[in-house]
Amino acid sequence: MKREPKLSSLIDKAVFDYKLLQKGDRILVGASGGKDSTSLIEYFAERSRRPDCDFEYKALFIKSDFSPDFPENLSQLFTQWNVPFEKLEVNVLERVKPGQKMSCYWCATQRRTELINYAIKNGFNKIALGHHLDDILETLIMNMTEKGELSTMSPLLKYDKYPVTIIRPLYYVAEDSIKAHSVEKGFAGFTCTCSYQDNSARKLARQKLEFLTDGEVAKKYHLLQAIKNVQPQYLP
Repeated sequence: MKREPKLSSLIDKAVFDYKLLQKGDRILVGASGGKDSTSLIEYFAERSRRPDCDFEYKALFIKSDFSPDFPENLSQLFTQWNVPFEKLEVNVLERVKPGQKMSCYWCATQRRTELINYAIKNGFNKIALGHHLDDILETLIMNMTEKGELSTMSPLLKYDKYPVTIIRPLYYVAEDSIKAHSVEKGFAGFTCTCSYQDNSARKLARQKLEFLTDGEVAKKYHLLQAIKNVQPQYLP
């Protein structure tokens, strides 16, 4: 019997551990055109062909007024995978208030808002995002050093204000694994190239993470485990 790729096995583990997929789910998958979301969409395409599949999904690309269009080769790949796919154009620049600076964070929040609005309007109860293990740990480091709090992105987040839940099935997958997978599958290389990029804090957190772990995935898993293995008696 042919074994599943390691990437799929890790995603399956996160889905099982955190009960990310339930019977009857309608899932909206954020498609950025990058390796992370494409790997996630490939997983949903493969899983939807399993005999026990009992959910629906759709990929949605939010195109801002200054971002490049969705890569044509990925559109063709989605067609081959039979992925339900839609593009939605959004004017982000006109939402920037006077005196407010345009940034990656602002753009991301606007695209997230559009995903939520689309999900609510079209009856999706979950939104799947392509954040991976390194994203989780970088956010942990950023929140500790910049905010003084122990927090990060959760694999499953139920909104209080909206009838949708955020899921992150790539929670256990290291970025290097996704890079290798995307090269092997032929969809590596697309990244955001807009002129408003300002993610120096995340780049610094990425450097700190690599320093702490020597780039070893096993040590990254130890950091992730530490969040859940809190020893209150040894803390203030």
